[in-house]
Parts: sequence; structure tokens; C-alpha cells
Amino acid sequence: MGDLSRFLKKNKRTKENLKIAATASFLDENGKPMMWEIRPLSTKEDNALRDDCTVDIQVTGKPGMYRPKFYANRYLAKMAAACVVYPNLNDKELQDSYGVMGAEQLIVEMLDDPGEYNAFMGQLQEYHGFDKTMQDKVDEAKN
Repeated sequence: MGDLSRFLKKNKRTKENLKIAATASFLDENGKPMMWEIRPLSTKEDNALRDDCTVDIQVTGKPGMYRPKFYANRYLAKMAAACVVYPNLNDKELQDSYGVMGAEQLIVEMLDDPGEYNAFMGQLQEYHGFDKTMQDKVDEAKN
């Protein structure tokens, strides 16, 4: 059949954390945007987030029939909360300063400019590979 040793876990490449400027609203002592650190989510974590953001809705006029409804905005906020390492979105003092409870609510308050929020979410999705097909990735690896 073939040599499977290349598929062993020890041979698997790991994705590095990403540092990005999520917003121009927070500046360091030199006036540059603060860098946020993002960690990669596993497929298992992502599936749990998707399951948490999907509910069954009854089909109108069809008793006993349901269809799934996916809450994309909730998913994106949960994904951001799960993968942002720095700043610590679970920090009580940080949440208290914005008058919120929970990392998902905090990320929305910290990135309150819709354009920045959407750009940040786009970067998160791109980092997690939601912007490329598998063929795009194969072609990129060949070059």
C-alpha cells in the first residue's frame, strides 16, 4: 500500500500563532497599533463552536420537520474569543472596564468599528484556512 510514516503525528507541521493589529484604536507607546496574538483552533474546537451556534428551527406548516439555522455572527464572536491569546479576553478587569461579562461580548465592544470588526474576522477566517480550497493549498505548497 505505501509508507505511512510521513503521516505520523511527529511529522505533522504545526501552525504558528499569528500576531496582527486588530484595530487602530489601541496604540503602543510609539503610536503603533497594538498587536493581538491569535492561536489556531483545532477542527474539534471549530466543530464544537459550530454545533453551539446551530439550532433546529421548525419548518413553517410542516409539523415535526426541522431545519438547521446557523448563527454566523455568534459563531464568529465565539471563534474570536476562543483563538485570541492576547489580550486576554477572559480578564475580569478588562471585561469590567467595558461593562460586559464574557469574551464574546468583550470582543464586540473592543472592536466596535464595524469595518475593523469585519476585517479582523476576515483575517481570523483566512488564518484558519476558510479562504482557500484544498487545491489552492496544494498549488501553493508546490511553489
